[in-house]
Amino acid sequence: MKHKNSLDEVLQVIRTLLGPGGCPWDKEQTPDSLCDYLIEEAFELVSAVRSKDPAEIMEEMGDVFFLLFFMALLHEKDFSLEDVWAKAASKMITRHPHVFRDEQFATREDLMRNWEKVKKEEKTDKNSSTFASIPKNLPPLLMAYRINSKAARSGFTWNNDSEVEEKLAEEWDEFKQARQSRDRGQAEKEFGDYLFTLVEYGRRKGIKANTALSMANSKFLRRVQDMEDLARKKGLDPSGLNMEQMNSLWDEAKAAE
Repeated sequence: MKHKNSLDEVLQVIRTLLGPGGCPWDKEQTPDSLCDYLIEEAFELVSAVRSKDPAEIMEEMGDVFFLLFFMALLHEKDFSLEDVWAKAASKMITRHPHVFRDEQFATREDLMRNWEKVKKEEKTDKNSSTFASIPKNLPPLLMAYRINSKAARSGFTWNNDSEVEEKLAEEWDEFKQARQSRDRGQAEKEFGDYLFTLVEYGRRKGIKANTALSMANSKFLRRVQDMEDLARKKGLDPSGLNMEQMNSLWDEAKAAE
């Protein structure tokens, strides 16, 4: 079946679910109750994108959009989807004066500082913190990246990479001292400081810590699976391997990549 307007079709599906004879579960939902599902679906979309499987990406993207449209219809007494699109377009035009107007920026850093300036001007509370727009429930690594990024746009950061490297060495020494003192709370605090600084160092090199760690996690799990598969092919029980066998199989799995 060919659909003239798939968006209208999705909206009609949601209206049917919420209407007379619709789904009892859907009718009980509120924007607040849908938040956890939206977060879960967003993570599934991220996983699909990183899998580079177009079919999976399409499916998970559809799930995210479905929940967003669901939320929008629950809010239709407050605003319409057309209001959402118009607001988004207007905001992006205002934040890109170098594209939609004749404003010029000498460097990328100048461009990003202007972005932060415009964002702050959009706020009704002009005295709010520079960091007020960062969602409070972001995963910690992602939040650390956003904090450091905003700090840099405000000029509140180290002057160069060498200073960050010195700070990393300082934080690592403080962590080791805390470990030697057997103060678990202090060690945790110092390790957090080291991670926070490491996130900023990566940001300066164009590396997002959250993405990098996700890749490392996936790589480790993939190699463990390959290692266990190799063990089974050799007639070995993966759960009974000693360290020497595991290291040998690990190297073999790594070389096969």
